[in-house]
Amino acid sequence: MEKILKNIYFLLIVFSIILFSNSAIADADAGKKVFNKCKSCHVLKEEQNRLGPHLVKIFGRKSGSVEDYNYSGALKEANLIWNDETLKGYLSNPRKYLPGNKMAFAGVKDEKQLNDLIDYLKQESN
Repeated sequence: MEKILKNIYFLLIVFSIILFSNSAIADADAGKKVFNKCKSCHVLKEEQNRLGPHLVKIFGRKSGSVEDYNYSGALKEANLIWNDETLKGYLSNPRKYLPGNKMAFAGVKDEKQLNDLIDYLKQESN
């Protein structure tokens, strides 16, 4: 009986770890749904600017560097390199992260959705 209880306890721990780790993993498919909030202003697959600049090859790109896009002075002068950290900061609250930028989007407040969006951008913007 004691061995059975130990096995049950072990399985509960393993199940809890799996359940917790899956909830923390970014999901590009879910990120695509989050990107629906962005796609009226941004495109991922072609170097075409809309209300916002295109996002082709955004990872590793310097902020304010897409040609033929009229950036705010704040974004041009920020000297950011877009990566997981800078995009998460910016996309969670653009006006707070970089005061004076002109992006009207309020931000993605839910951390899971933000991670999903970043994962989707990584997958689709290259």
